[in-house]
Amino acid sequence: MKFGRYTFRSFMMILCTLPLLAGCKDLIDDNLDNCAAEVAITYELRLVTNIQTEIATELNQPEDAYVKQALESYLQPVFTDFAHDLDLSFYDVVGENPLLHHKSEIMDASQTSYTLHLPAQNYMHNAVANVQGNGVVSLQNIDFGHKASLDQVKTKAGEDSIATHKTGLFTGRLKEMDVKAGGKDQTFTVTLNMANCATALVIDTTGSNLKSIKVYSTGFATGLKIADNEYDYPVNYPIVKDDRLNVTAGNKICFASVNYPSKDTPGSKTIIETTDPFVSVGSNTALWQWRCYATLPDGTITLSVLNVKRPLRPGQLEIVKARAFDNGVIDTTAPQVGVSVVLDWTPGGHYIPIL
Repeated sequence: MKFGRYTFRSFMMILCTLPLLAGCKDLIDDNLDNCAAEVAITYELRLVTNIQTEIATELNQPEDAYVKQALESYLQPVFTDFAHDLDLSFYDVVGENPLLHHKSEIMDASQTSYTLHLPAQNYMHNAVANVQGNGVVSLQNIDFGHKASLDQVKTKAGEDSIATHKTGLFTGRLKEMDVKAGGKDQTFTVTLNMANCATALVIDTTGSNLKSIKVYSTGFATGLKIADNEYDYPVNYPIVKDDRLNVTAGNKICFASVNYPSKDTPGSKTIIETTDPFVSVGSNTALWQWRCYATLPDGTITLSVLNVKRPLRPGQLEIVKARAFDNGVIDTTAPQVGVSVVLDWTPGGHYIPIL
């Protein structure tokens, strides 16, 4: 269903915890206060995105048709209302929130139900969807609730970049989930929201006669603390190698990436109150960037750095159109992007400031 210009998709996954037929003493001694209870937990995957609006707005010319087709195909497994896998962790609410119960399920459906037995007590609950197959992000530190995180792989020795995410990640949490022994009609709802986002740089190469173009991006978070829904921003941002899409015809090429969000504009969330989650106040400095390396026919390389002053938020797609010139410069008229250029660039010969 649609609300205004933004798409909200959801599915419900029903999980029921049923009483143990063998009796409570088989679970935890004879303590009747810890009996298993009948509990219904509803998981709702909520996709809030601007993908359709962004593509319709930025790729609206006839010559954009092949880029649009390639980008939609690339992003289809990411911006989806389908959950492949679901990871559930239940923690104690006291002390360091130790893990009490953990379960992983293969969903492969929009709706499903299964049975889980839990002792009656108060829990903190984390839920994560679509980690399997992501290729970059893995679930870490699950033994303690407030340390559990979705972290990206670190750059290995000898490697200068990491790949982009291959799945759309969703997370949800309940700070308190009080399961009462013998309780009737106990229900809980966990909403899972998208945790990553995407970028696309579309370059018109008409008449540029360049040997090759490579695009990297940087300025994004490297991990997410699930219980607190807080992103980790490092001192030195990793470099992401953007994927060149298979655009089958025309003079436009497209580089895309799926990654965690950038830092937000300081104060923008309190300045504007809106139903549009992607409207933001521009920053005076770059929040993230593309680095474009264009190789000329003579082998020299031109580096163009496209500094984006608008934040990239969870669930968002940001498309920027640019143009390549004979001297290797990649330039854009997009108002939220500033461009700096290094002609005759050599590896290690010029300092690129860290965001």
